[in-house]
Amino acid sequence: MPSLLLASASPARRATLRAAGIEPHVLVSGVDEDAVLAGARERFGALDPVDAVLLLANAKADDVAARLEDGETPSDHDGDLPEDLLVLGCDSLLDLDGEALGKPRDADDAVARWRRMRGRSGLLHTGHWLVDLRPDSPPATLGATSTTVVHFADVSDAEIAAYVATGEPLAVAGAFTVDGRGGAFVRGIEGDHHGVVGLSLPVLRDLLLQVDLSVTDLWS
Repeated sequence: MPSLLLASASPARRATLRAAGIEPHVLVSGVDEDAVLAGARERFGALDPVDAVLLLANAKADDVAARLEDGETPSDHDGDLPEDLLVLGCDSLLDLDGEALGKPRDADDAVARWRRMRGRSGLLHTGHWLVDLRPDSPPATLGATSTTVVHFADVSDAEIAAYVATGEPLAVAGAFTVDGRGGAFVRGIEGDHHGVVGLSLPVLRDLLLQVDLSVTDLWS
């Protein structure tokens, strides 16, 4: 039976998979995101945010796949991992006026972000990369991106200060969540809700179909 290994520490991504009937293994990638993006810009010039999230998702999945092949195992797993394993890497960025915004640097940056975002709309891009490590299947590595329009409420300075003080926006791309405290400040979305959380289930389904699997094959 195939199993999924998530190359991310995100509790929201893991919860999304679990709610969809998939119990993933987890091995967090050690990729230096800034270094990956800097190297790509040096080679190819300015990156579109859509290309940036896919590049980072690819780097994370490849990093974890290489470590697995070197014999590393997730800390949440005792004994040998299943042979029929697929690695999924993800990354998200908020596209505001063509600028890719990841996690804020600090609280002041988060406050400045929200003052810029409030009352406006942005694009939340989430890159997904799947590496098929099943021994009896042809080697496969493939990716796709989901994009969702996010409409932000016209929040007050006091609301911004209270939200940033919780620490929640400091740990997430775009400085907001839709499945946590930040959900009160999102007026609506156009597109896949799960993509905003950080892992699009329809995109995962499409990637699995390309390696001759159904998402139901991963249900626990």
